[in-house]
Amino acid sequence: MAVLPGLPGVEVALRRSAQARRFSLRVSAQTGAVTLTMPQRARESEALIFLRAQTDWLREALVQIAPRQVLGYGVQIPVEGRLLTLAPGTGRSIRAEGDLLLVPGDPARLPARLQSWLKVLARDRLALAVDRHAAALGRAVSDITLRDTRSRWGSCTSEGRLMFSWRLIMAPPSVLDYVAAHEVAHLIEMNHSDRFWAVVERLYPGWQMQRAWLRSEGTALQALRF
Repeated sequence: MAVLPGLPGVEVALRRSAQARRFSLRVSAQTGAVTLTMPQRARESEALIFLRAQTDWLREALVQIAPRQVLGYGVQIPVEGRLLTLAPGTGRSIRAEGDLLLVPGDPARLPARLQSWLKVLARDRLALAVDRHAAALGRAVSDITLRDTRSRWGSCTSEGRLMFSWRLIMAPPSVLDYVAAHEVAHLIEMNHSDRFWAVVERLYPGWQMQRAWLRSEGTALQALRF
């Protein structure tokens, strides 16, 4: 068995095959078991290099088969790192009170209303974080868009357009801030070289803890069905 550092708790079974001519990775849709098939004479060190290169694909595959939690009153969801219980509300606006997130209106429309509210909150928080980090570098951001991505939390184009997953608003604020810093750093270095990570460190010292949180806890944010 092999365990990827970026996917704690996920064990990968290594299987040698005389028929295999290359490495291949398979995730069982029924059990979620992960199997890496390798040629008979291949080295395990080569298999592990292949496995690490497939981390993003594997994370996406596991998310797709993970059971999804359907939202409704009584369900708990994280908002900016706080676990809140969904409950009926009055008036027209969604609001947090103590450990409750009050959602007024038709319960059948709760998921759609909640998603819209979270997106607005995510845009506000990300815009503030991006503006602060971009100002620190003396760079300009041309656009910020939100999507419901599965394989990445953010991206940056050479034209200065940033994209983020709106589900970051469910993570602790420090995690959202790190992702904002990460993507803004790409305005300087469009790669993941040592120079890039030096820029990230300048913008968000100690970023390793937030990156580790996303790798260990991020999949749970994807399991919520809106």
